[in-house]
Amino acid sequence: MITPIPSLNAMPFTIDATTRLGHVHLTVADLDRQIAFYRDVLGLKLHWREGTTAGLGTDGEDLLRLSLLRGARRVRGTSGLYHFAILLPNRRELARAIARLFSLRYTNYPTDHVITKTTYLDDPEGNGIELYADSPEDGAAAVVNGNYIVRHANGDPSDGREPLDVEALLSELTPSDRLDAPMPEETKIGHVHLHVADVDQAMHCYHDLLGFDNQGLVRAYRMGMVSAGGYHHHIAFNTWAGVGVPPLPPDARGLRYFTVMLPSQTALSRMVERVRQAGIATEQTEEGSLVRDPSCIAVLLSTFK
Repeated sequence: MITPIPSLNAMPFTIDATTRLGHVHLTVADLDRQIAFYRDVLGLKLHWREGTTAGLGTDGEDLLRLSLLRGARRVRGTSGLYHFAILLPNRRELARAIARLFSLRYTNYPTDHVITKTTYLDDPEGNGIELYADSPEDGAAAVVNGNYIVRHANGDPSDGREPLDVEALLSELTPSDRLDAPMPEETKIGHVHLHVADVDQAMHCYHDLLGFDNQGLVRAYRMGMVSAGGYHHHIAFNTWAGVGVPPLPPDARGLRYFTVMLPSQTALSRMVERVRQAGIATEQTEEGSLVRDPSCIAVLLSTFK
């Protein structure tokens, strides 16, 4: 299901370069089990729990919120979350996170994207997660004529999906490093990757309407990427679940919304007014304005705390 966004005749709009992502909010079927996973396996701290909703993160703000919907079912073949990505501040902290997963025998898939070092896993309810650290010193990547081109720092080409040298990464740790230590305060949501119904409509929404930088449509991969401030990507989107897929039904587990954090109330008001001028409905909440992209994925527009 696609809800087209009208063409915009206004002057080009660019989102503030300091914009970043805030918390991701998931609907879950078993709140206790999900809290235990994100606390004990990933190393987030339980910040609060009120009734059927909880917030987790580091010593700073919430990175994740979980809301219980009893009987929520797992539904595939819809728009929604492919994965959300937790950005660790350096390789050592990524090494600690991966070593923790290994020690718990929790299935994960370490991967070297050259510009990032990462591992992929699913939570107990099937939500995709990426844990990663940026590594721009190792090479560069760009979309050229619709192709994703990756090169190592020495110029050698890469497909951007190499096996991670886990032994080298774990050498960042010392015997005194505790694997059960919580994730550090500098940890944040680095990006979200979405299943959408149409990549061109998604690009129109996130680039032309919301003003994220267009980092390229990779036609061969059926995906696109946008960012703020020159980052490789804050939002990626693909049609790997199918072109024209319907939205996630209201009784399903999965993504409730993700958060885009603007640097000021002025920037937020400007964004919301632009969305309204495009004829898109907004829903006011205590933390900002909720809007939906063409694939009915909810985005909370908010400000830095």
